[in-house]
Amino acid sequence: MSRFDSLSSTTSNGQGSGLAVIFAGGGTGGHLFPALAIHEQLRTMGNVRALFLCSRRPLDAKILSDEGVDFEPIPAEPVGLHPRRLAKFLWTWGEAVRASRAAIRRLKHDHARVEVVAMGGFVAAPAAQAARVEHCRVTLVNLDAVPGKANRWISRRATTILTATNAAGFDWPVVPPIVRGAALSPGDAAMCRRELGLDPARPTLLVCGGSQGAGSINKLLLALIARDAAAFHGWQVVHQTGKSDLDELRAAYAGANVPGVVEPFFQRMGSLWGAADFAVSRCGAGSVAEAWANRVPSVFLPYPYHKDEHQRHNAEPLDRVGGCVIVTDHIEAQANISDAGARVLEMLREGTRRDAMRASLATLGPADGAARVARAIVAREAARI
Repeated sequence: MSRFDSLSSTTSNGQGSGLAVIFAGGGTGGHLFPALAIHEQLRTMGNVRALFLCSRRPLDAKILSDEGVDFEPIPAEPVGLHPRRLAKFLWTWGEAVRASRAAIRRLKHDHARVEVVAMGGFVAAPAAQAARVEHCRVTLVNLDAVPGKANRWISRRATTILTATNAAGFDWPVVPPIVRGAALSPGDAAMCRRELGLDPARPTLLVCGGSQGAGSINKLLLALIARDAAAFHGWQVVHQTGKSDLDELRAAYAGANVPGVVEPFFQRMGSLWGAADFAVSRCGAGSVAEAWANRVPSVFLPYPYHKDEHQRHNAEPLDRVGGCVIVTDHIEAQANISDAGARVLEMLREGTRRDAMRASLATLGPADGAARVARAIVAREAARI
């Protein structure tokens, strides 16, 4: 029995909901955190029941358990060209579709309308197929500038497509980046730093390789500290490392007298971006959205193993207005020092340039995509009634 099976179909005030929303996505925080942002907005708009279908990876359970939302892992696996990965995908596909159909039917029992919101990736695809069989609407929320295989497949089956960027081949309404909560005002940076245990008045560097960290970015920072610790003088750091390099980075920052918080994973990334004066980061859709919303000048190093370079394309709207610098990740730390490393050291020292970049980011407008997606879903419910 899943967590969902034991739950009542009423809210705390005893009123049943006419609408239930299934968020389908997982495997990384990049799919889950935008879904949580939309869910957060839906909760402000009325009595809407929500269930998250996610992968069986431990990270999904951690993120969703910590948020206190209802979730159910399904046995979905990513497709791959390697025979073993392809076989695993084919073997689990039917079971993942059946699990998704079962979740939809349970919700249909107590709700007049069930809608699936596909957040992309290998979890969303079987859920979208299940929705099609069960005659439910599917809203695809495309987050990347270059849609992946799953999103292209889902797009041919979706009732509605909303894209957070001018995605190639997606001639559909564009919503701004999707982040949790409203964009922070300048005075909120001190509040975010206090939440993290940082000095509220000290300039803050954020280093983030996504929800699972990035070894090449970790190694770059280790190399920069070893080469030019003086550049970090006066700064404090918040660094999400992933599983690797944690102890080494903590020791390096301490040795360079750089205070901060270094952890494998942070649940509330919005607080980290809200605290930051400058960031070194991957440029997944979520990181780009947070940089946009919180006006954080950034050096972005796109994930180097994506053939379509979709992370680089994600960051291009910020690059066009002068709000970020996009640098190739050469993977090896020594190769990165002369390129990305030089940009990072420049930004640490040049406050005037950071101020200009922050002003450029302000011209992009609000990052209110989560509210716009939520309003679209609720509007369809109101029209039906």
